[in-house]
Amino acid sequence: MWVERGVFGLLAIKQGASLLELCCGDGFNAYHFYSTRAKTIISVDFDKDAIPHAKKYNQANNVEFRLCDIRTEMPEGIFDNVVWDAAIEHFTEKEIDEIMKNIKARLRNEGILTGYTIVELPTGQKSLSHHEREFRSKEDLKSFFEPYFKNVKVFETIYPSRHNLYFYASNGILPFDKEWEHITIK
Repeated sequence: MWVERGVFGLLAIKQGASLLELCCGDGFNAYHFYSTRAKTIISVDFDKDAIPHAKKYNQANNVEFRLCDIRTEMPEGIFDNVVWDAAIEHFTEKEIDEIMKNIKARLRNEGILTGYTIVELPTGQKSLSHHEREFRSKEDLKSFFEPYFKNVKVFETIYPSRHNLYFYASNGILPFDKEWEHITIK
């Protein structure tokens, strides 16, 4: 379970891609997964303790860690991939909409947005107190991407202690699409 986030994100990254990672936390996935394939990575988080940790323990030559709040300081540039992993649930619906507009403006036309979140508990109680918006189902999460992307795929993994939702969104081919089988990822 602990590696699937990095593996599922890596499936969407082509060799030599430019990547923007939102809410990178300690930088583990940037270092252990994405840096093996992407040419350049900008990994950002607003946690003033996370970025120094990431730079100390998970630095790679092709990764630049930056302190910034994606609600107000989304990095400029055009990217092949945007990764928003384990963080969409930390924002309100209004913030998600604004962030989605900024992601769309920075993603190449056929670029892919990937990420992960958890399903809200059956009781409706938040898994963590600082979560703003947890998602009830695959369809609930998918509805946040459909206004921005032609192709959206949401799938789940279920464990006794956790129900995960993974997403791919793009105007191009997505991992596991029939056409994707013919793409060689080196």
